[in-house]
Amino acid sequence: MLVRKAVLGDEAGIARVHVASWRETYGDLFDERFFGEEMLERRLCFWRDYLQLSPRPGRMAVAVDAGHIVGFANAGDSVGQDAEHGNPVACPLTLFSIYLMEVGHGTGVGQQLLDAIIGQEPAQLWVLGANHRAIAFYQRNGFKFDGAESTDAANPALVEKRMVR
Repeated sequence: MLVRKAVLGDEAGIARVHVASWRETYGDLFDERFFGEEMLERRLCFWRDYLQLSPRPGRMAVAVDAGHIVGFANAGDSVGQDAEHGNPVACPLTLFSIYLMEVGHGTGVGQQLLDAIIGQEPAQLWVLGANHRAIAFYQRNGFKFDGAESTDAANPALVEKRMVR
């Protein structure tokens, strides 16, 4: 698998991975509407708009296998709701997302994506407390929980926890 910088034209593959990996990882936690065509279209528009920005804020990389995007990661300045979740920021850099299809699990591609966008820099991230695989991955990369949490008002079972290194 090849990890490279995301470019305009990658948005359909990124949107597909975004929705499909959510289904693989959170299928039992989220309502079906998070995995349908409407969500796919919303993700496609979001990522197209992001990739068209010039200069583009933050950093984004994709993992490609046999010409198909199978994962992506993005990071940027710790600004806005996605970085704050109602809490003061802990680091100036936030890992906003890293999504990888199950086909890429255990291959080292997740590590390549993380290394490509934040390397060993201090950063913060938010992870669902129920995502034990991701938590173990982040812990192997030096991240630790700092006590900050955010609960989804619409679904109190969904608790995101902040990790920092």
